This record gives sequence, structure tokens and C-alpha cells, in this order.
Amino acid sequence: MFIQTETTPNTDSLKFIPGSPVSTSGTHEFLDAGASAASPLADRLFHLPGVKTVFFGPDFISVNKHPDAPWADLKPEIYSIIMEHFTAGTPLFRDGSSSDGPADTRILDTDSEVVAMIKELLDTRVRPAIQEDGGDIEYRGFNEDSGVVQLSLKGSCRGCDSSTVTLKSGIERMLMHYVPGTYYSATERKIAYNELRAYVSFPAEVKEVEQVLGPEEVVAVDEFAKFEARLRGEGKTVEI
Repeated sequence: MFIQTETTPNTDSLKFIPGSPVSTSGTHEFLDAGASAASPLADRLFHLPGVKTVFFGPDFISVNKHPDAPWADLKPEIYSIIMEHFTAGTPLFRDGSSSDGPADTRILDTDSEVVAMIKELLDTRVRPAIQEDGGDIEYRGFNEDSGVVQLSLKGSCRGCDSSTVTLKSGIERMLMHYVPGTYYSATERKIAYNELRAYVSFPAEVKEVEQVLGPEEVVAVDEFAKFEARLRGEGKTVEI
């Protein structure tokens, strides 16, 4: 078995390609050792000193390390663990958990035409390109009043210095170009209401893409804030 390695825009992340399918049920990300308990492969990788996060893509594994951990020490160990896992034919998850693919971009009957188009573009145009760099995106919502699309970045894209460029110059520009919409000022909306004596449904448009924290990150930030407050209550300080 030959495992290829590809660099990513994130210098603290590498993409490992085992040459066989990895996750056939969407992507999966593990932000800490506690979250990796369901996956034998992720669990073993987190036992390596310096491993920060683990991400499973369709045919690759992205490993993010702490800045002070050298790849020269980590890479051989990661190679060995991935090799043993796929050679033994061990399931990716202990409980055999799977899904029908990315749930975030699954088009629902309740989605508006604009939301459905945003999801389709993210799934067919954006996601493949992001996965080439060892990461993924997660659709978090669209505010039709403000025109803001909320996304989370995962895998190698998490914490990457170029993530802002990816969002603004890449995803935002593409969505603003392809999603049709006409801007109506508050005055124009008021005139339409006065003339028709009814609220008018105006086509929404994408004006901005905003990066937000995923649910796991929100929990982690909240727990750290509680921990920090507890230490300060004891007269101690926290250094990051």
C-alpha cells in the first residue's frame, strides 16, 4: 500500500491519501481526543503528541498539528497508523455510523429558491475545490434580509491564514455572481407596499459570506471561558 502526502495552504496541516476510499458517508472532523472515541483511526492518531485535529474526506485524511510539533517526527508515525488501519480492513467507525452524504447542503422542501441555489453551488462548485486542499465547508445559514451567507471551514482550512481570502475572493465572489437577485431600497419596498397594500416578496441576493464557528467550536470556546473564569476566581491566570 502506497500512501501519498500533499501539502495544503495551511503549513500545520497535511493531506494523506491512502489510495482507497476513506469516508463514504460525507466528511467527518474531530477537534479533540474526546470526540475521536467513535473512530479507531482518529483515536490512534490523537495518541500522537502534537496532533491537534483529524479530518476524514472522501479519499483522504487531513491531520492538523500544533505549531511547535515538527512534521519530521509526526509523519512516519501517521504513515504507520494509516497503513495498519487500511491493511487490517478496520471499519472507520466502531458503531458503523454513516450518513447519506453532507446534510448541510441537502436541499429541503422548505428551502427558498435562493437557498437551494446556494446549497447546490456550495456542493458542486465549492466543496470539491476546498477538499482538494484537504478541507471542507459547512453551510450554516442564509439571512435573506441582510444577504449574508454563513459558513464554517473544516479540516486543513481551519485556522489557515488564507481562509479569509478563500471566503472573500473565492466563495463570496462566486455566490454573488451566480445567485440572482435585485436590490430594493427601503423606500422602494415602502412604495410597493403602499401601492399594493400588501407585503411584497422581493428576490433575495447574496451580499456577503461570513465565517462562523461550528457547534463543536462554540461548545469548546464556552467550556474554556468557564475554565478560565474558574481559575481567575482562584487567583490564577491562563496563558495561551
